Amino acid sequence: MKTLPPQVQTAWETHEGPCALATVDREGRPNVILVSGVRVFSDGTFVIADNYMNKTRGNIDGGSSGALVFMTPDRKSYQIKGAFMYHTHGPHFDFMKSWNPAKYPGRGAVVLSVVQIFYGGEQLA
Repeated sequence: MKTLPPQVQTAWETHEGPCALATVDREGRPNVILVSGVRVFSDGTFVIADNYMNKTRGNIDGGSSGALVFMTPDRKSYQIKGAFMYHTHGPHFDFMKSWNPAKYPGRGAVVLSVVQIFYGGEQLA
């Protein structure tokens, strides 16, 4: 797992709008959803609230790696690629429950451990 460089930390703190979350199924077919319930955990991993994931959850359960894409106010995009884990209890789940709005189910915490980081087409880490 890689830590987030300062440039990426700053970009994340100012990002706008929902993020795109991409997974693949066992046959390699991509699935992309928009997610707004995303935060950075203290260890530099991203935690995404599973409120209504179906195909995405199945892909993660099937061993999918994936990517999270976000955009800054000046329209610069960052892509975080990595490995997923799914938690229904423990510190990542508790963290997600602490900020996920009560009106959403928060069925699980999807944890994206950073493997590669891109700014546009440039690999940063």
